Amino acid sequence: MINSSAEPSDSEVAIAAARAGADVVRGLYGRRLARTDKGGGDFATAADIEAEEKILRVIRAARPEDAVLGEEGGQRGAVAEGGRQWLVDPLCGTLNYAVGTMLVAVNVALRGGAAAVADPFGGEVFHTDGRTAWVRHEDVDTPLTPTSATRLVDVNLDPPFPGAPGFRAVDLLAHPVFVEEFRPRVASSTLALAWVAAGKRAAYVTDGGDLSGNVHFAAGIALCRAAGCVVTGIDGRPLGETGRGLVAAADDATHRLLMSMVRG
Repeated sequence: MINSSAEPSDSEVAIAAARAGADVVRGLYGRRLARTDKGGGDFATAADIEAEEKILRVIRAARPEDAVLGEEGGQRGAVAEGGRQWLVDPLCGTLNYAVGTMLVAVNVALRGGAAAVADPFGGEVFHTDGRTAWVRHEDVDTPLTPTSATRLVDVNLDPPFPGAPGFRAVDLLAHPVFVEEFRPRVASSTLALAWVAAGKRAAYVTDGGDLSGNVHFAAGIALCRAAGCVVTGIDGRPLGETGRGLVAAADDATHRLLMSMVRG
């Protein structure tokens, strides 16, 4: 809950909103839920929709003038040039969730500012004010410290693959250097991005277009940047309109090694 006696910071709003969404996701877990078809094999469950509504209530109560872009509800409120916009993915890993797998995340990010990623089942909320990054567990905050020591690299294998045939994530897994240096993981949720910031993963790789303002990725990208990770597109360029995809690595050496394989 947000302390109503004082103006909450953006990071506290993000944390409260992500927690509200996580409560819904956790509470509806294991039930037979109605699905809304979104085309291309994608769908939303009743948990996605209800979690987004709970997140919106928290943001509206604390920041009524801010615009919100939600994965399920779309744009709410106008965004003036330089205006504030929240990016909300109420349940990242819907397919995991629908089949009873707990690898999911609730993502809330203020564009260019604070962000939070809640793990509904791990009880952790990874958060940043845009400058520093922390994980909150049982109301205790611990700084995030990225490290490549695990040698685990999470690779997003979900289609589409816009970089093909030049780059396909599945080809990366068969690269002889990758096999020698790393061990692949496929969480199928951007929770893995928070794990890079926390030192649970050495890196995360995904294809795609400009992901900097994407509701799925914005919160995790903010966490990684604030924690000191190396974050670029798969083409090595800074994220933005000219970049594509995402490589988030715990350190320069890991990033360079992955980029040598991607470019190769």
